[in-house]
Amino acid sequence: MTPPPGWYRDPSAPHLERWWDGTAWTEHRRAPEPVGFGPAVGRAPVPGPVPVPGPVPGPGTGTGGRGKAVALTAAAAVLVAAIVTGVFVLGEDDDGSPRTQTPPVTATATDPAPGSDPPSPSPTASEPSADDPALVEDQLNGITFPLPDGWVRPKYVAEDDVMMTTDGTYDCPADGSVCRHGLVVSRTVTANAESSPKVLAEQDIEDAADDAYDRDLIGNKPFGGVESHEEVASGPVAVAGRAGYYVRWRVTTAEGPGGYVQSMVFPSTVGTESPILVRYVFDAGEDGPPLAGMDKITKGIRPIGDADTGGGVGSGIGPTD
Repeated sequence: MTPPPGWYRDPSAPHLERWWDGTAWTEHRRAPEPVGFGPAVGRAPVPGPVPVPGPVPGPGTGTGGRGKAVALTAAAAVLVAAIVTGVFVLGEDDDGSPRTQTPPVTATATDPAPGSDPPSPSPTASEPSADDPALVEDQLNGITFPLPDGWVRPKYVAEDDVMMTTDGTYDCPADGSVCRHGLVVSRTVTANAESSPKVLAEQDIEDAADDAYDRDLIGNKPFGGVESHEEVASGPVAVAGRAGYYVRWRVTTAEGPGGYVQSMVFPSTVGTESPILVRYVFDAGEDGPPLAGMDKITKGIRPIGDADTGGGVGSGIGPTD
C-alpha cells in the first residue's frame, strides 16, 4: 500500500524528515520533532526553515527516570529510522537488480492525512521486460523473444529457463497433474564440447521429446509416456543473425493427442559465444497452439538492443528488411 501524505525520515538525509505527498517526495524538509510529543504523520508541510528542537532532558536535569526513558526512546527511534532508511536505499532483489523503491514506513505511517480518505492499495507492477511489452528478454543469452497473442511469461513453472507458456493450464490426460498446451525454453549449452548447431540439435531432440511428453521432473507420466515419434522437419535456420539448425518431431503419446517438439541451436552473440538451445513444445490437436507459431517466434528472436537483426527458416544471415 502506498503510504499516506506525511513526514517521514528523508532517505537521502536520515537526520531530517521529508514531506511525502502520497505520490512522491517533495522538497519540504525539517528536523525531527522531539520524541514523545505525538506522531508527525498527517501534518501539513511547513514552508521555510523549521526550528531545531532543543535537547532531550537527561539525567540530573530534574526529570529523573523519565528523562532517561525519553533519551533511550530517542536513541531507539534514530536506530530504527537508520535501519529502515538503509533497507530503502540498499534493497535488492534476489537476482541483484534494484527493487522498485517506496518511501520508508514507520509504525504511524498508516494513519491517513487529516480530511482525506485512507489511500487505496497500489496496483501490482507488471513484470519488467524489454522496451516493448510484447517481448520477453533472455538476459543470460542476450536475446529477446516475441510474445505472441495467447502466450504469457512463465508463472508457477518449475524450470527456470522457460521463456513463455501458453496462457492457462489443463489437467494432464494421464496422471491428473497440471499441463500447458505450449512452452518455449532457452538455455546455454555448456556441458558439451560439441559446437556444431546441427549435431547439438540432433543430439537434443530425443531428450526434448522425453522431457515434454514422457516423464516430468518428479517421475510422473502426464501423458502415459511416449509411444512413437517421427521427424517432420529439419534444416539450417537463421536466428538473430546467426546460422543455426533445427530438428522438429511429431510425438505420439499413450494418452492425449501428443504434440510437436523442436530443438534449435545457434551461436550466441555475447560472452564466449556458447551455443544457445531453444526448445519448443506445442500440443497437437485443436487445443494446441498453431504449429506455424514455432517459425513465427523463431523469426522474431533478436539480439538485445538490435531490432533489425532477425532470421527464420529459409532466411539469409544478417539484417532483415
